[in-house]
Amino acid sequence: MKAHIGDRLILEGTHLGDGRRTAVVTALRHDDGSPPYEVRWLDDGRTTLIFPGPQAHVEPATSS
Repeated sequence: MKAHIGDRLILEGTHLGDGRRTAVVTALRHDDGSPPYEVRWLDDGRTTLIFPGPQAHVEPATSS
């Protein structure tokens, strides 16, 4: 998995009733875009460091 600053990290729920969570990548720890990522969660605004698992995928940032 590779990401860039501004990309969205989408985590799909793994259990019945779990919702999807979306975060924006705010910082990278590696120049090649590999995890871990610093992200800001859109649902609560918290910033965390994440090592995404198989339930996650990256959506590239849209340029406007």
